[in-house]
Amino acid sequence: MTPSAVAVDTDDWLDRAAILEAKNPIGLLKSALVRHKTAIEQALRDGAPIADMLERQCCFTDILINLCWSRFSWDENLSSWRKTRIALVAVGGYGRRELMPHSDIDLLILSERDNLQKHAANIQSFTTLLWDIGLEVGHSVRSLGDAFTQAKNDVTIMTSMLDARMLCGSPILLDRLEKRLERKKCWRVSDFYKAKLEEQNERHAKSNHTEYSLEPNIKTSPGALRDIHTLLWIAKLALKTDHLETLVQLGFFEPREAEELEEARAFFWRIRFALHLTRGRDENRLLFDHQRQLADLLGYEDREQLAVEQFMQDYYRFALSVSSINEVSLQAFEERVLAPQLKRRSNITEINERFQAIDQKLAAKQPDLFHHHPEALLEMFVILGESATLKGIRSETSRLAKSQAPKINEGFRNSQASTELFIRLLGVEHHLFSQLRRMNRLGILGAYLPEFERVVGQMQFDLFHIYTVDAHTLQVVRNMRRFRYKNQEQQFPIAAHIHQRLPKVELLYIAGFFHDLAKGMGGDHSTKGIEIARNFCERHRLGQWETNLVCWLVEHHLIMSTTAQRKDIFDPDVVREFASLIGDQVRLDYLYALTVADINATNPTLWNSWKASLMSQLYLETKRVLRLGLDQMIDREDYLKQLKSSVINKLKERDIESDQVELLWQGLGEDYFLRESASNMIWHTESMNTHNLDDGPLILIGEDTSRLNRDEGTTHIFIHARPDQASFLQIVTAFEQMDLNVVDARIPSNAQGRRDYIFDVLEMNPLSATDAPSRNDEIRRALERALSGQTPSVTSRRRTPRMLKQFAIKTQITIHNKPDQPYTDLEVVTADRPGLLAKLAQVFEAEQIELLASKITTLGERVEDIFQICSTNGRPIVEEARINALTSKIEDTLDAHIAEASH
Repeated sequence: MTPSAVAVDTDDWLDRAAILEAKNPIGLLKSALVRHKTAIEQALRDGAPIADMLERQCCFTDILINLCWSRFSWDENLSSWRKTRIALVAVGGYGRRELMPHSDIDLLILSERDNLQKHAANIQSFTTLLWDIGLEVGHSVRSLGDAFTQAKNDVTIMTSMLDARMLCGSPILLDRLEKRLERKKCWRVSDFYKAKLEEQNERHAKSNHTEYSLEPNIKTSPGALRDIHTLLWIAKLALKTDHLETLVQLGFFEPREAEELEEARAFFWRIRFALHLTRGRDENRLLFDHQRQLADLLGYEDREQLAVEQFMQDYYRFALSVSSINEVSLQAFEERVLAPQLKRRSNITEINERFQAIDQKLAAKQPDLFHHHPEALLEMFVILGESATLKGIRSETSRLAKSQAPKINEGFRNSQASTELFIRLLGVEHHLFSQLRRMNRLGILGAYLPEFERVVGQMQFDLFHIYTVDAHTLQVVRNMRRFRYKNQEQQFPIAAHIHQRLPKVELLYIAGFFHDLAKGMGGDHSTKGIEIARNFCERHRLGQWETNLVCWLVEHHLIMSTTAQRKDIFDPDVVREFASLIGDQVRLDYLYALTVADINATNPTLWNSWKASLMSQLYLETKRVLRLGLDQMIDREDYLKQLKSSVINKLKERDIESDQVELLWQGLGEDYFLRESASNMIWHTESMNTHNLDDGPLILIGEDTSRLNRDEGTTHIFIHARPDQASFLQIVTAFEQMDLNVVDARIPSNAQGRRDYIFDVLEMNPLSATDAPSRNDEIRRALERALSGQTPSVTSRRRTPRMLKQFAIKTQITIHNKPDQPYTDLEVVTADRPGLLAKLAQVFEAEQIELLASKITTLGERVEDIFQICSTNGRPIVEEARINALTSKIEDTLDAHIAEASH
């Protein structure tokens, strides 16, 4: 749409004569703005080309500002506008005709130094008029000399001048300023390049240097609009143009790069334009609550993937493309333009007949290398991974490789040379993750493995998976590689030990690479992934044992975390069943390493001391069973008999006779002895022996020393009381008020005259070591107040985080009984909200439900909790009517709580 066409389009809205003649034109101008906004909103919904919409937005704003400017006298009675000594200039995004509906309108009022005071009143009235009609204006008033000095001293101001565009007044002033900036070498190209590169690095650091943020900023995140602007600003200063076609002719971009940038820029423009219109302000963040709305507005529809997931996959793919082009273009500019200025000879080292190193960067010897030797597309990454000195790939070689990636076909994928090189790559000594990441950014990894290309940019619209599938996959491999390093032994002691003794570590990497590649295909991705993994193994000529191991790991990659978090891993029968599935120590080692790497690559916040202890416990118990043999495993009765005998003997040494111990233990169920360590049992028993319940409940608080193999972080709380002295509701309400997360709860006694509660809790905000003792005292006082009847409100003092509010998951309740099981299993799946457990405890108390044990699991925005419950008479809940009533009560209560907490 040309400016003239837009001018005609806006004639009906802007009565120019009336605006110029009106004593107060604000109403007329506001009316025109409203009509314009309505028109562009409709154009957006009608799918108008975004470039036309931006031109329309910019031209309308030009006309509006011109009319406002024309209401004031600026010519000082001079005979020609050429002699006018003041100019109105558009700068920044407005200057480059990239004005969004609610972007700041950046203006520079430029004048000769002795002329500014004369126009001070007009300038004030002009800018006030713009604000009064609703325009968000950012303006500066500068003389020619000041404008030059500030541009010279500030790269941001210099950058805005690169986008300067004349609006009103004398164009001579802007021309003089631009010539002065150029003639006096205000910024050397090398200095400007370094300043913009530093600015970009600082900006990327705020997004953790990833294009895959859950809530990216369409303007400033890596791979977004600002990365395109940075390239064009450098090109404009160095080559005097920012037109993509011209820059291709000048060799700054490859033709395909310019096409990809044009397509990505239009996509980002459309999102940003829509975001501004829907939010009614200058909003550039793709927040969760915006993403669904934008996907709908931009025409995406739910299919196998949700509309919002399709929309965000497109965003991530474009962002990855822009990042790749930005990286290689800046590198090329440095190698071609800046390096020759240093007049330093390059250090060239021969590698083989196909490659050489230039200044420690890998380079193809011939421009047609990949045409004649396509396997070199994989070989170069092997060379990089086997070298301790190479720092990357030369830009011209990267561009050559990227241009050849689309030519990778089945013949290439199945050739022995290619498959051997890829397997060799998985065994390189140096920076495997970096090589795979480079392959992905150049399009080679997806071309060689189409199953990987399918998941590039694929996200899951939840808070559990914070990475896209491709980023998660590479992060899993990265975590596996980190297990090799000495500095990882403290955080991952078992995984670090395992990594050193795996028969073929590359099989672990293959399983990690393929474990999630069937996501988005419908059905169980673990099952569907088997065939994908098998095809890879057979194509790469792996042996039968190796293939079977990889496929088994892909199929069962979730089983260890599921067992550790959702089953009672202290029950010998559970461990025996798990060990039967595993079969041998080698599989156990591979599965443990895969599981730990996977959890940490899904969401780093998932891995805490509690999860680590559960995984460690399951691994060590399973290892013991496998070592002894499944048939030799000690059974539950023998284990409990030996354990109790050992503890009783130690208590005798402390002057507590066995009869007294048995009395103190009366009513405690098997679960207590299965779960607690001998040291905890001694601590609990000694304390109960000396405590008089007439003085109130016994409350023990300390670092967990249970059978869990843990390092730190979990606080162990034991409460011994009479039934009328303590309730589950009182306790968990106190925890909620103290910002404590319950990760495990057990009520091991259900006998008349006593109640025992055992909790493992985590701080929502981690404490320093020096704060821990005083914190324990604080928790004890809070529990004493709650148990004395000073029960705080069940309403949580914590506010629901903004991101959680976007996920109002309907509560799902499952209640079932197993034969010969003295309790009922209750599974609760619902949205995570502060105060949820306390609300559930309210229902238990109101419905006269006794809680025996619980497993608390939070997965992003979702909780999946399992409770063992019974009626007050100690029997399972089997009556269908009562089960249905309890189900409805819990669902209604939790859904109401979720709705209230989401406001």
